[in-house]
Amino acid sequence: MEEIILLFILIMSLIAFFVMGYDKSQAKKHKQRVSERTLWMLALFGGGIGAYFGMQLFRHKTKHTNFRVGFLMLMIIYAFLIFWIVKANNPMSA
Repeated sequence: MEEIILLFILIMSLIAFFVMGYDKSQAKKHKQRVSERTLWMLALFGGGIGAYFGMQLFRHKTKHTNFRVGFLMLMIIYAFLIFWIVKANNPMSA
């Protein structure tokens, strides 16, 4: 079950990362954009890490405080969850 959760977070993070890049590209071209709601849903439902790194790499939504703080908090939560799952499955031997 833990592997499925980790795989889900990985896939959602990759999707969120690429969607952030796509939306930035669309913004530069003044074309149809990805809604902020969609970006938030991707970040909330597993893609927090990818959304945060996409925001930083593509310099997208970085002027919006709610994205900067929200995506950072989601990244921290998902990173902690990954750490917790990995630690629970690989306890250090005494």
